[in-house]
Amino acid sequence: MATPRRIILSRKGFDAAYGGVASPIFPDGTMLSLPIPHPGSPHPYDAIRFGSAPLGALVEQLTRGRVKDSHRAHLDPDLRADSIARANGWRPVFGQCGAAQSHLARYGVGPGDLFLFFGWFRAVQAVGGRWRFVPHAPDLHVIYGWLQIDEVLGVEAALTHTHPWLAEHPHLHGRYGPNNTLYTATSRLDLGSHTLSASGGGALARFRPELCLTQPEATRRSTWRLPPWCFPRADATPLTYHEASRWTRNGEHVALASVPRGQEFVLDTTLYPEAIGWVQALLEQAGSTGRVELPTLASARVQP
Repeated sequence: MATPRRIILSRKGFDAAYGGVASPIFPDGTMLSLPIPHPGSPHPYDAIRFGSAPLGALVEQLTRGRVKDSHRAHLDPDLRADSIARANGWRPVFGQCGAAQSHLARYGVGPGDLFLFFGWFRAVQAVGGRWRFVPHAPDLHVIYGWLQIDEVLGVEAALTHTHPWLAEHPHLHGRYGPNNTLYTATSRLDLGSHTLSASGGGALARFRPELCLTQPEATRRSTWRLPPWCFPRADATPLTYHEASRWTRNGEHVALASVPRGQEFVLDTTLYPEAIGWVQALLEQAGSTGRVELPTLASARVQP
């Protein structure tokens, strides 16, 4: 497989509208993107696991009971093999539909291209035997996972016969419109001349500063700090949805006022070839994460 032609920054997980709070960064740096609530999905939060621990209690604690352990969760992108019981042949997969899918199709996103998933994160701490957000901890946009595309599949009835391991994916449950689409992961991550010993899709285990898109000391998580090569050039279309007026040179970096809405932002790597080395640095630990457990309350420094 050749170098990814396109890199897609894809906003996923809890947000202000769905879930209402950030996803957690635990005291040891472990981070977990929380799947949004969706009543048509096949699995409740308490049936989804992070390592050996179910998500139900964590979600109830962080939302102060607004989202219950019995509520259904839209487990998408589905990146962790141990989240639920798996059928033979399972691999990471991501579903999209509606205007966001039309945007991906318009820019020709397909096999070999690479999704980088990011979301809203914030530090948590143990307080009185429960997880709570750290007071005044910054709101951050953080890259937490990836998926390199193997197949692009339109969702139809025959899909469960040709790909039976997809039967539990939420995009096969409920109504999603005529362009309901699944993206399956490659078996290995291939960045062309840049080699990483990682699978074609997965979640990053722990927070690292370079995974944080939000500019340090920014008052809005949508104010990003990116490498200087990202700055739009006259002969190259920038990251989609982000016209030149949103970008500012800032010393050795560039600042981007990222759009408050939208899910899929596409970058053409033939116009910005430096992007491949940037991705390699972001994902350099992707192949060595191993099994990750939800930190226990007993292992955290408990606040009074």
